[in-house]
Parts: sequence; structure tokens; C-alpha cells
Amino acid sequence: MPMKSLSPLFRVAASAACCAVFGASAAAPVTPSAKVEPSAATTTPGVGEWSHAYVSYGQPPKYPRGFKSFDWVNPDAPKGGTAFLGNPDRRTSFDKFNPFTLKGSPPTGVSILMFEALAERSGDEPGTLYGLIAEEMRVPSDKSSITFRIHPKARFYNGDPVTAADVKHSYDLLTSKGAAPSIRVALEGVAGGTVLDERTIRFDLKDPIDDTIFNIATLPVFSRKWGVGPDGKPKPLDQIISEYPITTGPYTIVSTDSGRGIEFARNKDYWAKDLPMRRGQYNFDRIVYRLYADRAISMEAFKAGEFDIIQEFVPQQWVRQHDGTKWRDGRIKKKTFTYGMGKGMQAYLLNLRRPIFQDVRVRQSLDLSYDFEKINLYNERVRSYSLFSNSDFAAAGLPGPGELKLLEPFRGKVSDDVFGMPYTPPRTDTSPNALRDNLKKARALLEEAGWKVDKEGVLRNSKGEPFIFEYLETQGGSQFRTVTWQRNLRKLGIEMKARTVDFALYRKRLEAFDFDTITIRTPDFALPSSIDYIESLGSKSADVVGSGNFRGLKNPAVDAVLTAMADAKTYDDLRNASRALDRLITHGHYQVPQLYAPGYSVSYWNKFGIPAKQPKYYTIDENGDWPVWAVGSWWSKSAEAN
Repeated sequence: MPMKSLSPLFRVAASAACCAVFGASAAAPVTPSAKVEPSAATTTPGVGEWSHAYVSYGQPPKYPRGFKSFDWVNPDAPKGGTAFLGNPDRRTSFDKFNPFTLKGSPPTGVSILMFEALAERSGDEPGTLYGLIAEEMRVPSDKSSITFRIHPKARFYNGDPVTAADVKHSYDLLTSKGAAPSIRVALEGVAGGTVLDERTIRFDLKDPIDDTIFNIATLPVFSRKWGVGPDGKPKPLDQIISEYPITTGPYTIVSTDSGRGIEFARNKDYWAKDLPMRRGQYNFDRIVYRLYADRAISMEAFKAGEFDIIQEFVPQQWVRQHDGTKWRDGRIKKKTFTYGMGKGMQAYLLNLRRPIFQDVRVRQSLDLSYDFEKINLYNERVRSYSLFSNSDFAAAGLPGPGELKLLEPFRGKVSDDVFGMPYTPPRTDTSPNALRDNLKKARALLEEAGWKVDKEGVLRNSKGEPFIFEYLETQGGSQFRTVTWQRNLRKLGIEMKARTVDFALYRKRLEAFDFDTITIRTPDFALPSSIDYIESLGSKSADVVGSGNFRGLKNPAVDAVLTAMADAKTYDDLRNASRALDRLITHGHYQVPQLYAPGYSVSYWNKFGIPAKQPKYYTIDENGDWPVWAVGSWWSKSAEAN
């Protein structure tokens, strides 16, 4: 399951380990590729003047100053009732309440329900921020800084007003050594913050780009009183563990259950309940998370009514298990909710720190051995073909002039394929012998790379070492997918050992890069964030423990294109850099792409009211940059009569 939350910082803070898929991928019918067209506007709201919104690449905000509510909510939604939720990601327990440090697992729901940012995204615009804790924002024309004016009503749940000093304190802790490395990377482009008065703070930017502006604007804000020790002094961030966060969000923690469950209560004095950014949202009086040891137990608990909403990530299970009397008589609803997000890549990532994966011919042979068409039993999934599938940012056709300008300096240093057509995943349904032909190509590539099959059918290198690697997974993975790939690898003389571990050990091994191969799904997007890809693909993060560079990739061409992506001034600049990056990564065969589905396959008990219009960019119940639609915008039918 992907990790997602209110802010990009939440997403990276919770560790990319949580982004690893809990099974296969959500099943959904294919929809047309999401296209985000540049606006004809010539001025950017929020630049040079105080504004309620900031928009990237010159697109005007949809909602003017003083708007009443977002279109994708019911502004008159009733308050009341309880929503019971299960595991929205791989976490099966928690051992801390701080989501911003590397060690340990924070509770599900804390990021969604308690922490708020200076500004947040709407669900129907790809690159717009609307002020929340910050009533207004101002950016000079050179984007060298951003200044925030805090809303006079902003309050922590203990009643204290939010001040510029609290914002500065939050920034200081999130850039300290105690913060997760991925958070510090996200904020590297910020030079520092200056408190101008009690309600005004300016952040100067080392990297005057939209990604930096978005990352500081979505800075989670918490009270200076959170984590104060007995001596009255604030603790380092990584020593704040068991203390409940003191935040501004709509919910507070009522109780916890030995790290396996947590209950939140709606704060009836919530400061922003009548603001346009919040009207019609956070409607449940109680939200209760119950965490289950594995996916099978979770599904049985859902059918028994222990919780109310479950996403399905394995197509076979969607067809077979999401059916029965309770579905047929309407007590449980089953629906695929589509959306317009670009799809992050789900793939087997190959750890280049391992010698067996350093030859591109070896990596390509592994790709050729993957039989997606056999795995795609119900034709409900789509083969992942790009870092930016289902979007305008995926490489298309031959490289255009803008892409070639970025790629030409590296001709001869990267694969010639980069300068040709985009990467196309190998298929096994084009002829009766397609799989056999793919395996023959793979065998030839392996022989070129010095690997040959011995008399016992074992693939060995010149030193006589067998080709053996381990696939690391947590509970709930797709056994059929794994077994199918293992069978084809054995035909090449390769042994892939599948090892299943609990989430705590899985996360620890990912943080230390102690694995050969894992499945990771990168977050979905509306506009690609250069900072995300710098953190997951840039050379600088490859040796940083706890970073998201699971591939261990160090490539000067990739670094140069990532820099161009960060420096993009226009939509076309961003698209050219993204497509160039796509060509480098896919033709580098640093992963074996799996699949995607442009929608959420969800079963839910028929106890909810749902807004008539759904957002374009959102999640259902997990953390991330975008609105968490079910948790944030649905309401309890039991409250309608009150």
C-alpha cells in the first residue's frame, strides 16, 4: 500500500518503506491518460503580493479569495457517527507518536487527522496551494523567499494561538539531525526562517523553485510545548517518542490499544471548522483504526463488520473475495473510484549495491523473464511502462529538442536506447512462443555478461558463483506473482529466494539497504516533484541511511536531468526534464516494472454519505499530499437524522 498524507513531508517522513505495496496493485479499469495542460495565464497568484493561494507555472487558482468551499465536498455534511478503519498501509502496529523520525513506526491516522500545514492542496488542481494555518502568502518575483501571515484564528487543540515562533520551531526541528533524512532532503532548498512579528514569518530560499516553495508551504506545524522535558527545555526531535503531538488538526487522540489500535475524537472547538478549506470536511465524531497482523485476517475482520472501508490491491482477491451475501443484499458496496493522477511506478527495484545487478545486460535479462500477461489474470491491471505512467510526463516518441538538449552531453556515456523510442516492457502474448523468445534473449544477454549455465542447470559467473538473489516482502504480498517469476528465472538457471518478514524488520532492512530486490510503488502525482525524485534517484542520497534511493543509483546523467527538473521555469521545461529522466531510468533497467491501475478498488459498508462530486487528485484513506477523501469528506448516514 502506498503511504500518503496531507503534506509531502509526511510522505517522506513516514519512510518510503511504507510506500511498498501491500500485495499487488489496486485493480481498476483503464482510463485515458491524465493530461495536465499549461495555463495561458501570464501572472502567478502569490507572487509579489499577498494572496490566499500560490500556483505553480502560472496557472490561476480555481477558487478566488473568499470562496465558500471546495466543489468536491458537501458543505452541509452532517457531523456525527464513528468511522472504523483498518490498515491503510503495511504498518501492523506502532511504537511512537512522532511521524518525523527514522526509528519506529507512528500510528496510522496521526498525520491525516492531527497535523496541519501552512498551506494545503485542493483535490481538483494539479499545482495550487491554498493557505490554511497561513492566512496569506507572498513570494517575490525572483522566488527568493516566501512569507506567511498566520491566520488570527489558528489554534492548537490546547487553546494556544499559533505563532510565527511555533512555525520556526517546527522548521528547526524538522531540519535537525533528529529528523528523518528524507525530510531534511525535502527542506534542503530552504536557507532558513526569520520571525518578522508574532504572526509573520519569512523563509529565504537557496533553491528558488516551485518544489521548494511547495515543501516549505506544506511544512507541518506543531506547538513548541510538544516534547518539552521536565526541565522546561525542548527535547531533540528524535527523543520525542511517547508524547501526544500538540497540533492544530481537527482530531485529538482519545485512546490507544497496545500499538494495535488508536481512537481519535473530533475537536468540537476546532479552529478551522468554518473556513473554506475545511467546510464540509472531517465529519465523523470518532475515527477508530484497528490494525491487523496480515491481509487475510484484515479481510475477514472487514466482512465481520469490525471496520468499514477496505481497499483491495490484488485483482484475484477483488474478483473472488469481494463478493457474497452482504455485497448482494447491499449491506456492503463495491466500487472502483477513478481519478486523474499520474501513476508512480510500481516495480521490483534492483539494489545496485549488489555486484550481481551492476551489469545492465543482467538487469535487462531479469526484465525479459517477467511474464506480466500470465500474472494479469483478469486483465484489470496495466503494465507499468514509465516513472510517470498515465500522464503527459511519460516519454513519448523520439526525444524532442528540449529533451535532447539535456541528454546530448551524455551521449556515449548512457545507453543508445535513450536517444530512441521510449522503453516498452516485453510482452508474452504476441505469439505462442513469445515467452520462450524472451527467455532466449535473456540467456544471450547473460552469456554476454559472463554468466553461463552449468551441467546442473545452474547459472554461474566466471568465478563459479551461482546467480542467487533474495526477494524481500512483507505479509500480504502476491504469492502468485512471485512464484510465476521464480519459475521463469529457474529456466535461466537463476534462483530467486522469496523471504517474507514482518513490517518492523522489513522497514529496518530497507533503511539499511540490506536487501537484493523489493517491491516499491512510488507516490502518484499531478505534477512531478523534482525533490521526490532527487531523494529517490539522486547520487547524493544513495549512501544516506534511511533515504529513498533503494536502487543505490549514482548516475551523472540522471543527476543533471534531476537538476533541470528542479530548475524548470515553465510547464514545458518540467515535461522535457521528466521525459528525459524517464528515458534514462527505464532504459537503464534499474527495475523490473510491474503494474498500475488508475483507480481505487474499494468495498465499504453502506453507512456513509458520499459527496456528489469526487475530486480529481485524492486518496481514499491513506496518507499523502492530497485530500484523503473518505476519511476527510464522507459522513455517517446515522448523523443525517440529527
